[in-house]
Amino acid sequence: MSTSHQDHAYPEPAAHPNWSSRHKPRPLTPAQQKQNRDALLRAQHTPRPRHTRKTTTKATR
Repeated sequence: MSTSHQDHAYPEPAAHPNWSSRHKPRPLTPAQQKQNRDALLRAQHTPRPRHTRKTTTKATR
């Protein structure tokens, strides 16, 4: 079964103008590269915080 454009309930929205750029992306500066590397290393080695329930539920009242 092939799907054509008429099979969809709603038309697909148009792409945002920023998504289709004709310009080449600017390369990151060495400072930005270092900042990204440091942030990645920090995120990989930092333990995730434990989320505890702070509100009481009806079962514990």
